[in-house]
Amino acid sequence: MLSKYTTSAAKHALRLMASRAASTEAAAPALKKFSIYRWDPEVAGEKPTMQEYTIDMNECGPMVLDALIKIKNEQDPTLTFRRSCREGICGSCSMNVDGTNTLACLCRVTTESTSAMKINPLPHMYVVKDLVPDMANFYQQYKAIEPWLQTTKKPEDGKEYLQTVEDREKLDGMYECILCACCSTSCPSYWWNSDQYLGPAALMQARRWIADSRDERGEERMEKLRDPFSMYRCHTIMNCTKTCPKHLNPGKAIAEIKRDMMSA
Repeated sequence: MLSKYTTSAAKHALRLMASRAASTEAAAPALKKFSIYRWDPEVAGEKPTMQEYTIDMNECGPMVLDALIKIKNEQDPTLTFRRSCREGICGSCSMNVDGTNTLACLCRVTTESTSAMKINPLPHMYVVKDLVPDMANFYQQYKAIEPWLQTTKKPEDGKEYLQTVEDREKLDGMYECILCACCSTSCPSYWWNSDQYLGPAALMQARRWIADSRDERGEERMEKLRDPFSMYRCHTIMNCTKTCPKHLNPGKAIAEIKRDMMSA
């Protein structure tokens, strides 16, 4: 049986919830427009278009991904995009929002402006459908740098390879990469040479393994990058670092590879 105090608290909570619900209902609609890239390859002869949608932000979460999910669930189930974790961990929802490559789950809807938010797929990539880019070449480039530990030694304790605290810190700012491709698709060199230039994401991962004290193939890894295109198409304009949604610095990682190759 509830005590008098508990009952009073419960009644207060119910009144507070009812008051909040009433204020939400009374609030004027916060309408926001979104202009979204649409293209369906299965429709013969269809050309890409920008389609506008309007939603009430009072009934939607604050992020661009929330808006896309609401549009897909309530207005247009044919709208196609990738998403998974909604926490900036998986990298699935990378796209171009108002001219900047970012993750839709980490990008806030701009309510200050009355103009429509423009949402496009990542630039200079083949499009599968709507906001879904073809990532096959990007993943092939990641595979090319052999992103795994290569060593002939056995762990000293027979279980795991140990590192000093200092050696482990050398990997900070690189291992956190989620392979969203925001950096690579912001790079003009990658736009024009993506068939040969590995791009910022793959090169930062190459640097991550070159810097790993447990790996024995640093020299071989650098030797594979000595041709004119694999790495040297980077001109350090730093678009990659500016756009990274995880606040990493691929430009710095590439510069460190160049420095090490000069001194090797």
